Formats: sequence, C-alpha cells, structure tokens
Amino acid sequence: MPLNEWLLKILACPKCKGDVVQKGKFLICEKCRLAFPILEDEVPDMLLEDAWDLKKAEENNFEHDLTL
Repeated sequence: MPLNEWLLKILACPKCKGDVVQKGKFLICEKCRLAFPILEDEVPDMLLEDAWDLKKAEENNFEHDLTL
C-alpha cells in the first residue's frame, strides 16, 4: 500500500537529508543506497540502525515480514 503523498514529500533520508522514494515495503535513498522498511504498511522506520542495504532489499524484491 502506498504511503500518503504528503508524507512522502516531507520525509528525508536521515543520513544525507535527500529525497526518498517508495519501492514495495521500503523507502529508498538512492544516494546512500539505503532501504528503510515501512512497518504495518504505514509506519516508516527511518532509523539508520534499522536500514537495510539497498542490495539486500532488492534481493528480497522490496518485501519484508517485519512488524511493530
């Protein structure tokens, strides 16, 4: 399920402060090559320590089974 457009516009990568885009169940920062999981289809986890490497997210087809 896509996040609200207004939320996507205000969220930024916590590392570089750049834009993020949604792919599957992740928000992606292309610059940092990080994937931030979206929990319960609506809660972005933007903590750096919880971020996945973009390659790992790609290998999992941008899916995960994480919950709150």
